[in-house]
Amino acid sequence: MFEYEIATARRADLIREADAYRLAVEAKKAHRVFSRSQNPEGSVRGHRARFSRAA
Repeated sequence: MFEYEIATARRADLIREADAYRLAVEAKKAHRVFSRSQNPEGSVRGHRARFSRAA
C-alpha cells in the first residue's frame, strides 16, 4: 500500500510539473506574438549596414 501512495504522489507531481512547463511555453509564445505586434516593421538599425551609401 505504501508503494502505491508513493507512486500516486509522484504521478501528481509529474502532472503538476508538466502543467507548469506547458504554461511557461504558452506564455513565451504569447510574449513573442505580442512583442512582434508592437513593432511589426522591425529594427532599421540592423539593416543599414548591409547597404552601401549612395554617392
